[in-house]
Amino acid sequence: MLSLTATTLKPSILSLFTQPKPNGLSPHPITRPANPSPFTVSANLIPASNRQAPAKQNLYQPFRPPPSPIPPKFRSLDTAGKIEVLADRMGLWFEYAPLISSLYTEGFTPPTIEELTGISGVEQNCLIVGAQVRDSIVQSNAKPELIAAFETGGAELLYEIRRLSTVQRVAAAEYIVEHGFDTKGAHDLARAIKDYPHRRGDKGWEEFDYNLPGDCLSFMLYRKSREHRSPSELRTTLLEQAFEVAVTEKAKKAVGRELHGYSDEERAKEEEVKIIRVPVVRLKFGEVAGASSVVVLPVCEAEEGVGKINEAPMEFESGGEFGVVEAEKEWRRWVVLPGWDPVVAVRRGGVAVSFRDDRKVLPWNGKEEAIMVVMDREKKTVEAEDGYYLVVTGDGMKLERGSVLKERGVEECLGMVVLVVRPPRDDDDEWQINDDEWD
Repeated sequence: MLSLTATTLKPSILSLFTQPKPNGLSPHPITRPANPSPFTVSANLIPASNRQAPAKQNLYQPFRPPPSPIPPKFRSLDTAGKIEVLADRMGLWFEYAPLISSLYTEGFTPPTIEELTGISGVEQNCLIVGAQVRDSIVQSNAKPELIAAFETGGAELLYEIRRLSTVQRVAAAEYIVEHGFDTKGAHDLARAIKDYPHRRGDKGWEEFDYNLPGDCLSFMLYRKSREHRSPSELRTTLLEQAFEVAVTEKAKKAVGRELHGYSDEERAKEEEVKIIRVPVVRLKFGEVAGASSVVVLPVCEAEEGVGKINEAPMEFESGGEFGVVEAEKEWRRWVVLPGWDPVVAVRRGGVAVSFRDDRKVLPWNGKEEAIMVVMDREKKTVEAEDGYYLVVTGDGMKLERGSVLKERGVEECLGMVVLVVRPPRDDDDEWQINDDEWD
């Protein structure tokens, strides 16, 4: 316990201020007793273990200005000193480039700086942006050889790749240095890398590797060549350039086919494709709603495995005045498709297997999108050489041609494929996939 004692001042001291006036009134409206008794204030100390102090929240965050891009040796310069450094080009270009931005903040305009230093407004912008691009490459832990290549120049080259991500900047800068590109070459390369993702769906797009600048540049030239009639000198020149800069074998083959035509092996394969019996269709928006007849099928995801496919209902049919679908067992997922002839022909054992990426399933060129494979589980025996069957491989489920399975000695599979369905897409109005899609 803590004891506190408070005693008022003595009367002798207070009497100096409380003497009554001649009129008998006290000069102070509040009077106090002449001899007050001392009073005691007691307080109990609570042990620290029992006290619950409120949680402290440090809401104050001191302002931390961003690090200055100006090198330490230039930070102490005044305005006149900065102008002198720029006028005489004292130091490396990426060191004095931030001084231009510093002068902008002090109120100088590009024409004024050009008049004082001789650096044009276009060159000022190129130096500022080039230095920023170089800093991003340095911070990405790029190779010292690449950074050294832009020590004494190259701001105009780095300016051209400003719109790329940091990873793309490093790859593009390496490609520019390796091939000795000028400003136009750097501009075309950056444009090819930036434009490639937006060309999805163009013929040959999937044959080129987006992560390689050479393949991106090759695809741009390859695509431009298709804008000219065949044969023509300009088209041939573009294809030769595309073949020269292509990196991957798939890209070289795609350009080579356009330049020299198909090889005997590829031509034989294309002839074989013409007799494929599996239709590939793309579902249209609203097509099910407008169909005169529909088919309902149980759906299994490929990731669920073979056991789930075998568990799906074998028999299901619609009946009654309202066409109510009845199945032999309960099932969680169903899909409604238009009454296409290949699907209607499956009377018993039909099932739809959904895949997230067609490139891992189809034996021909995929589009990197989800698909749904409709198959007949009643036809598990491999009989038709020109048909396709769903089989299980080391990499998962995929479609294989009957003739290929017979060569391997495979006699039974999960079922015969009757249809491959692609999801609806706004930019694709084709109902039937062309034979060119088959590889």
